[in-house]
Amino acid sequence: MTPQSDRPGPGKDEGASYGERVALYFAAMFVIYGVLIPFLPVWLDGRGLDANEVAIVTAVPFILRLAVTPSVAILADRHGAHRTLVVASAWAALAASLLLGGMTGFWSILVVAAALSLSAATMMPLVEAIAVRGVRRYSLDYGRMRLWGSLSFVAVGLIVGAWIDRSGSEAALWVMISGTILTVVAAHALPRETAAAGNEVASVAPRRRVGPEITRLLRLPVFIAFLFAASAAQASHALFYTFGALHMREQGISGTWIGMLWAIGVLAEVVLFAVAGSRFRHLRPDTLLALGSGAALVRWTVMSFDPPLALLAPLQLLHALTYGATHLGAILFVARAVPDEVSGTVQALYATFASGVAMGIATWSSGPLFEAYKGQAYAVMAALGLIALGSTAVITRRWNQGTI
Repeated sequence: MTPQSDRPGPGKDEGASYGERVALYFAAMFVIYGVLIPFLPVWLDGRGLDANEVAIVTAVPFILRLAVTPSVAILADRHGAHRTLVVASAWAALAASLLLGGMTGFWSILVVAAALSLSAATMMPLVEAIAVRGVRRYSLDYGRMRLWGSLSFVAVGLIVGAWIDRSGSEAALWVMISGTILTVVAAHALPRETAAAGNEVASVAPRRRVGPEITRLLRLPVFIAFLFAASAAQASHALFYTFGALHMREQGISGTWIGMLWAIGVLAEVVLFAVAGSRFRHLRPDTLLALGSGAALVRWTVMSFDPPLALLAPLQLLHALTYGATHLGAILFVARAVPDEVSGTVQALYATFASGVAMGIATWSSGPLFEAYKGQAYAVMAALGLIALGSTAVITRRWNQGTI
């Protein structure tokens, strides 16, 4: 799966150091995600917010990404400042996490939690662009770097789930603060742009063409189909991310078991990331997107029937496909189909549509859907899997596997 670089290859030690620093950053950053995704709704519920308020607090950052994430990414591509902006976002996340503990009431929590989530979300496409640069220049295995984030997510889920059982929902906030501190440290350790790009001066000129190149891509049906496929498949997780833990608690499942179920899903994702480079090297990006979309259709259809704990565990294994295969397919599509000088901006577009617009709308809708239908609302998430599958078919018909 890892494409070979078409440039003269630097030494192995330099490439190994690059990969280790990116892997360290993924591990630190996913401490934040390990709290935000499964347990922020539990913390919000503990602070007295109702289902609709929880959905709004969770959804607003996704909507705000529409303006913020692409703007930051274009700035990073234009000036070669991915690492600098990651560092700034990490410090912003730390400040917001420290403020959040003192917030009470819906509006104050909304403002600070949105700032925290937005800061964390802004970092992701920037560090993905740094990782893809390592794939291209050093022939690094993206999955092997990214899996450390997934392992971190698993560990945090288990720790926070058990801690909440013993001490209450406020435990999640302390882990969040710890995660933002670790992320600041790891951000400063990321490789500098000159270490990856060689002659930085030579790469400035292409970056100035970011706007016209992105406009061209947005006119291509295959690129639009890619955004739809990746966005719909990722957005299908919205109900589970927002109300999965709360719904399982209503079913009598303990916080420890909730953490274990999350761990099962993410460990399956880790296995996929670990073997992707060697076992799935020759898979097409659209094949991975199809696997993710089809699995989403199956996973959320079964979830709509409120399956028992014994069935939830094997269902969680499908997370390797619904999230993992979809994400790998998207990253590989960018690496193969998108010109290098706009890869950071395209990563941001993918993040904005998949984890921004689509996820925001789906998350906002999850509040009234969950309040009215509880677990049956997963049927709507299954429909998003079907939309993703149809969009993937368009990619297969229109893309010749080369740069578009």
